[in-house]
Amino acid sequence: MTIHFYLKFHTQFGQSISISGNVNILGNDRIASSFPLAYFNDESWHATIKLTDKAEIDQLTYRYLLHNTDGSKIVEGEEDRSIDLYNSQVDEIILLDTWNSAGNVENAFYTKPFFQVLTPAREDTELNTLQFVTHEFRVKAPLLQPEETVCICGSGKVLNDWDTTKPILLSAAGRWFNAKLNFIEDEFLIEYKYGIYNTHEKKFKEYEAGNNRILYGEGSKKRLTIIHDGFLQVQRRWKGAGVAIPVFSLRSKKSFGVGEFPDIKLLIDWASLTGLKLIQILPVNDTTATHSAMDSYPYAAISTYALHPIYINLEKIAGTKHVSLIKPLSWKQKKLNELPDVNYAEVMKFKLSVLKELYSAEKEALKTDTQYFEFFEFNRKWLVPYAAFCYLRDKYQISDFTKWKSNKIYDEDAIQQLVSPGQKHYNEIGVHYFTQYHLHLQMKEAVDYAHSKDIVLKGDIPIGIYRYGCDAWMNPQLFNMDEQAGAPPDDFAVKGQNWGFPTYQWHKMQEDDFSWWRNRFDQMSNYFDIFRIDHILGFFRIWSIPTSAVEGILGRFVPAIPVHRSEFANNNIWFEYDRYCKPYINDEIIDELFTRHADFVKEIFLDALPAGLYRLKPIFNTQQKVDLNFQQNEMEDMDVVKQGLFDLISNIILIEEGTGMQKFHFRIDSNKTQSFLHLDTNTKNQLYDLYVN
Repeated sequence: MTIHFYLKFHTQFGQSISISGNVNILGNDRIASSFPLAYFNDESWHATIKLTDKAEIDQLTYRYLLHNTDGSKIVEGEEDRSIDLYNSQVDEIILLDTWNSAGNVENAFYTKPFFQVLTPAREDTELNTLQFVTHEFRVKAPLLQPEETVCICGSGKVLNDWDTTKPILLSAAGRWFNAKLNFIEDEFLIEYKYGIYNTHEKKFKEYEAGNNRILYGEGSKKRLTIIHDGFLQVQRRWKGAGVAIPVFSLRSKKSFGVGEFPDIKLLIDWASLTGLKLIQILPVNDTTATHSAMDSYPYAAISTYALHPIYINLEKIAGTKHVSLIKPLSWKQKKLNELPDVNYAEVMKFKLSVLKELYSAEKEALKTDTQYFEFFEFNRKWLVPYAAFCYLRDKYQISDFTKWKSNKIYDEDAIQQLVSPGQKHYNEIGVHYFTQYHLHLQMKEAVDYAHSKDIVLKGDIPIGIYRYGCDAWMNPQLFNMDEQAGAPPDDFAVKGQNWGFPTYQWHKMQEDDFSWWRNRFDQMSNYFDIFRIDHILGFFRIWSIPTSAVEGILGRFVPAIPVHRSEFANNNIWFEYDRYCKPYINDEIIDELFTRHADFVKEIFLDALPAGLYRLKPIFNTQQKVDLNFQQNEMEDMDVVKQGLFDLISNIILIEEGTGMQKFHFRIDSNKTQSFLHLDTNTKNQLYDLYVN
């Protein structure tokens, strides 16, 4: 079979077009192996391929790519071109396509929240009764009303010479409306337009905007022409409002001290009554690292897959069968629910205790629960390591796997042995399977309920992961464990932010086409129709802070072009490594920062140098060391001294990249540091010019 591709798209000089599809000649959907198109005229590109084995594939799917002069590629937004080859009786197919920019707002209405919930797809209809077809017209028309459909009018006998009392109605077919017509006896050239037809009133309502569409060619029994005409050019608007709220704030009388997954259904009822269309929640992944209130920060997940046990409703698990395990806790439930704030640690303590009892009571029944086994098998890849991690965390009373006595380095064979049902500690593993299973059921029930009310759920995916969590334990090669992610200083955080998350080894992730991220999105897609990605800028650059720092101010952007040492000489700037890269400390600075504590600081934390200068003692020369010393020596009442030492350490002009004293980055706002202000005027001006450059 011969297939001709014609793409209507105006390119600039030097640009080119290729096509990617699910057959060998089109690269089997590998963008790098896409098939080049040839320039046809000022408004279109063309390519011809031959499929020698008609049985090679039943359906051809494809999309176009634009290649820019700088080597970058832009993949078009159309994902729905599918050609049925199996039932085709023709020898030749001509495809007349329109480029679909990914930025077309209409594409939004074919994403999951719209197409599956807010504006559900129509049932497919088939209006064609022709014996054979020479042309198939396809067009997309989101946001039509239920009583509306697409019609086509145009020149010639087949299109009824523009008679709007006899328009050709299009069938619904997946995401397209289509019309299959026979032009074997009609004239060419044909002009046509799509319009809207009201099926209840049986009346043509309006034409689309813009000029007439034009079709050249002729009909043939051995050739099928398929026209992908893009979007119907009519004005349709959609408006919707939503609410954003953390699940823990949805506390109800049936909750146990904190909002739970079943409480989302109450919010859905309220959203439905008020006409809201979207509910956005904060991250709901497990953050249990220390079994303390420190774990309440929802953006530090120990697993990017596991749901947080705090959101489970114990009563739903117990049912009537195990009500005796829940009823005695009603006094505690009432007490926790009446608190003005969530008592995170207390809620977790009670929930985990009851979950163990419920698991013990249900573990035999689980052996014959097919739904449980389906969940386990579908999620085994992450669920087993997660359960093992939780067991080891609790066994060694720390989530920092580098300090465990065993299994510091993740090994799949060793973990399979650890979680074997024959192990004495198996119940301590199985309780985590059990908990995640019921969390899944309860969250899925809320999701399904939202969809039944035509409401979409929006999840929140943090850019980072907890440093000592299951993901870092399993895949340390994907992370820069000696770096911390954060944000640079601004008016709200003058010292910057340090989130503590490791940064990503993007080049390593790219080796398997970012499967870690893809799997993460796939898992969360079980519950959410759409995502907010917290700090999405992190996909392009991240504020990276060394682990020796506590404050974000000592970070730098990655990637960023460093200043090479030679640039200082090229700009006639005197360069001295210690002066620019180490804290500049003299009596004036010490007195300003520490006032009445100045002599104490000089004695305990500093060594004197010639020319009235000082340096920090080795045991205090990083913010991390200072922080640790103050914790160990219980010097909490010395916050002024601690912060002053942090400021001394960050009183630098340059941050070195790597080692070798060759590549540097200016510390952000380095021109405002005391180190900079103590330079001579000429050096300040020269350095500032280079900093701005």
